[in-house]
Amino acid sequence: MVKKSEEWGGVTGGTTLGQKAMKAALAILDVRIGYAIMALVVPFYMLFHHRGYLAIYHYFRHRHGYPPLKSFLKTYRNHFLFGQAMIDRFAVYAGHSKFRVDNPDNPLFLAMLDKPRGCIVASAHVGNPELSGYLLGQHKKRINCLIYGGEAREVQKNRIKILERNNIRAIPVSDDLSHIFLINEALSAGEMVSMPCDRTLGSSKCVTCDFLGAPADFPIGAFALAQQFSVPVLAMFVLKITASLYRIHVRRIPSPEQSGTKRERIEAMTRAYARELESIVRRYPEQWFNFYTFWKDENVTRS
Repeated sequence: MVKKSEEWGGVTGGTTLGQKAMKAALAILDVRIGYAIMALVVPFYMLFHHRGYLAIYHYFRHRHGYPPLKSFLKTYRNHFLFGQAMIDRFAVYAGHSKFRVDNPDNPLFLAMLDKPRGCIVASAHVGNPELSGYLLGQHKKRINCLIYGGEAREVQKNRIKILERNNIRAIPVSDDLSHIFLINEALSAGEMVSMPCDRTLGSSKCVTCDFLGAPADFPIGAFALAQQFSVPVLAMFVLKITASLYRIHVRRIPSPEQSGTKRERIEAMTRAYARELESIVRRYPEQWFNFYTFWKDENVTRS
């Protein structure tokens, strides 16, 4: 399991003043100007955030088998795309509305909205899942989105404001575990709950899956809830295609027949999710944004 000290904090960088300045600038500037500036900033970020750089470099070297130079160039590209994802979020905060969404799997998602029972949407730290909540408004069923409670105040304020306009309630993860009661309440009411399912955050409630050819721990929480409330699970991934286009991939996670133990069914769903995530990561390897040692017993100091 990844040690707590080795995990990436997941907080948007910069001061509150800097974040407000970025939002104000993107209200009048094209996002591509922000991308150009980001291209110059990324090398310095890689230099001073050594652990995150090494984690991604080794991801390309050992999970994709790229040679050293290609791994380095891919690592730069990965950080650059992550910077673009951050700029895109702030552009939406600033009222930028030129982003388009290609959603070939939309019928599957709409079918879940029409059903009376709840549903769990399993996301991951690939691409820009947050943007789907900003760009796709619907009012058939409330969606409850589990978010990191320690995010920067300015980011959290803008995030919650836009999500509420689209019938999405943000539920920050809290130390008092009150978010668990809100999730249970939402599923009992037949609402949707969206949560990332690729980070254990030090939890022992996980299952080891084969992921990109090596063992990695995945949390079981979402799939335990699915079994508890007898609700379906959709895996949803939002990937950047061009400067203004995102594509949403939606997959149904099969629920095992009522055979075997409850734990076995939960583990089977977790592994099915890991396989869907692996399929996406192989298609979009540069949009993997877990900047810490993800695989079990992996040593980021080796070449």
